[in-house]
Amino acid sequence: MATRCNVCDTDLRTRFGKVLDPQTREDFEIAECPRCGLGHTLPQPADLGRYYGPAYHGGRHGFTARYCQWRRERFVFPRVGTTGRMLDVGCGDGSWLLGARERGWQVMGTELNPRLAREAGLDVVETLDQVTGEFDVVTFWQSLEHLRDPAAAIGRAFSLLKPGGQLFVAVPDAQGLQAKVFGARWFHLDVPRHLFHFGEKSLKQLLESKGLKVEQVWHQELEIDLFGWTQSALNALLPDPNVFFYRLTGRATPAGAGQVAASFALGSVFTAAALPAVPVGTLAGKGGTLIMAAKKGAVS
Repeated sequence: MATRCNVCDTDLRTRFGKVLDPQTREDFEIAECPRCGLGHTLPQPADLGRYYGPAYHGGRHGFTARYCQWRRERFVFPRVGTTGRMLDVGCGDGSWLLGARERGWQVMGTELNPRLAREAGLDVVETLDQVTGEFDVVTFWQSLEHLRDPAAAIGRAFSLLKPGGQLFVAVPDAQGLQAKVFGARWFHLDVPRHLFHFGEKSLKQLLESKGLKVEQVWHQELEIDLFGWTQSALNALLPDPNVFFYRLTGRATPAGAGQVAASFALGSVFTAAALPAVPVGTLAGKGGTLIMAAKKGAVS
């Protein structure tokens, strides 16, 4: 079991001694680096596959899927060339890559369970070590926190980027307001699927330690931030976690009819109440989501 920070090699200390996996009801610890703040889920299960399952990817409604695609395009395309070669690490069902391909990009992805993306006609391998060639853009959309060794992954991504290439990383902000308010019941902890828990300091330190220059930081993905407030509040009140989320995305839950009804009734109220909290977190630089754009320096 790891005892030192993945980013800065400092001895870890316990942040949360007991965090519940909402799917298996197993308990995990989150240890934190006192220097950079990076959280580490302990222990890392030897077999992560059983914590995902066939329903993990997808489940978005048509509107939210289109909005997610539009939002990512707004982050990426104003900063990069018209077209080029793009790699998405942890591409899920491949939706982001399909949209980029429609714009003329040559695309490739990595995904531990690549079936859905391959069925969509995409070139997808299972690990970064299997990727070859150079890329103009590498993206990690809510995937870096899932990887066993983020430092090695960013180092590998750097080596795959062309000089002047851009890297984009989006992660839940474990130092944001949501995380502070809800602690071990924060929806986006999602142990053990989330093996690491980044804040702005730790993510920036990781990128810069691998030779990347951080050029822009954002503190919000509206859909993810808003739902994080809602489901975290429900988790703080109800005995079974993530009932609202599971029902909305078509996943099974052991919760009874009473909890399901309460989740939907309270979920509507909490979502409305959370609307003003999202811009507050964003303006304070402490949103539920952290996004960074970084650049690989050109060869002089």
